[in-house]
Amino acid sequence: MSFSKFSSMAGRLGAASAALMMPVIAFAQDAAPAAAPAMTIEKGDTTWMLVSSLLVLLMTVPGLGLFYGGLVRAKNMLSVLMQVTTIAAVAMIIWVIYGYSLAFTNGGGLNSFVGGLSKMFLSGVDVTTMSESFSKGVAIPELVFVCFQMTFAAITPGLIIGAFAERVKFSAVILFSILWLTFVYFPIAHMVWFWGGPSAYADPSGMIFGFGAIDFAGGTVVHINAGVAGLIGAIMIGKRTGYGKDMMAPHSMTMTLIGAGLLWVGWFGFNAGSNLEANGYAALAMINTFLATAAALLSWSLVETFSRGKASMLGAVSGAIAGLVVITPAAGFAGPMGAIIMGLIVSPVCYFFCSTVKNKFGYDDTADVFGIHGVGGIMGALLTGVFVNPALGGAGIVDYSTADFAATYAGTAAQVFNQLKGVIVTVLWCGIISAILYKVVDVVIGLRVPVEAEREGLDLASHGEAAYHS
Repeated sequence: MSFSKFSSMAGRLGAASAALMMPVIAFAQDAAPAAAPAMTIEKGDTTWMLVSSLLVLLMTVPGLGLFYGGLVRAKNMLSVLMQVTTIAAVAMIIWVIYGYSLAFTNGGGLNSFVGGLSKMFLSGVDVTTMSESFSKGVAIPELVFVCFQMTFAAITPGLIIGAFAERVKFSAVILFSILWLTFVYFPIAHMVWFWGGPSAYADPSGMIFGFGAIDFAGGTVVHINAGVAGLIGAIMIGKRTGYGKDMMAPHSMTMTLIGAGLLWVGWFGFNAGSNLEANGYAALAMINTFLATAAALLSWSLVETFSRGKASMLGAVSGAIAGLVVITPAAGFAGPMGAIIMGLIVSPVCYFFCSTVKNKFGYDDTADVFGIHGVGGIMGALLTGVFVNPALGGAGIVDYSTADFAATYAGTAAQVFNQLKGVIVTVLWCGIISAILYKVVDVVIGLRVPVEAEREGLDLASHGEAAYHS
């Protein structure tokens, strides 16, 4: 890409960012819906996607809540559970009101960046409408696709709150989540995943999809997005009172392990479900989710053994999550051996960011959201461009412009560059808009609880109850 083209793209991105800060109704002009191609629905695919949707919900409630809850102090356990659960409920409602439409419809003049409002309130979506999978003419009920993608929208803002847990107002968390989903998540989901499908592959797509960047299950949409937003939040909200002086160790590694286990189980719906069909590619995503996670867990434990002399439970679960994150964009693209290599690589890098970089710059990322999700997501996005290569056991990139949809590979440099462009757009879009949204929330209702409430604990101060009674 020439410098002039990159500058043009940056200018378009800035203009669209400004446009997105207007009211939702002004996002885009809806295009007239195209005639749906003839499609068939397989009950097996539908069943798998129904189950996958439930698995992703399991990741959130109770998986993510227990994972984060165990990492905070006992006096803040319920506050984390309440934040994760309520965010998920709010996300589900706004998803069907306008989120699905903004993510998965044609946005007219702004289609490179965001969809339109043609399916607001699920207009036109009923038991007869269908969503095409990645095979021409193969579909699932559209309501199933709505449910599946709704669970992604429900968990992503929940991931963010781990970066500034134990010091933020409950009302601020909810307001920020609504704004962030609207101005960051829905547009990024559209940029990465919106296209015409194999029956209409020449139709306009989202900008990052148009780069040729691939993201099988949300490494960009979910993890880089959440990681960057978490880092911005941790910096802008500030450190916990007593950070670096008081004991702030996780209060229950038992709860954290239970949460991590539920996340791992649910992640099979997250990754293998993103294939939209119950076939060999779903099986590839499943085995990769096993292997990358196992490799990353072992890799983190080895790094800790060499650096600290002991392998910790906290390190093991951190490695497992890093492995799940790194394989997410590559789940249906890399081969099993590539997945193992990705898992082995990601943990040392994430460990370095969680232990060294965080301490060097002094930001208080409570649950290492940026160090694991942000860094792991960026690594996963870039490494996907390497390990999708059929010469390395990858599945190749399907070329829907050919009659037989043959798998091709443009070369490592070309594909990694495509991936890098997607990462850069995501980091800039999320970073800039998230910073604005944090400031808006702070001005409107304030982000932090009073020091007295923070010392008392958010369970009692914000919710009037306690997780444990002695």
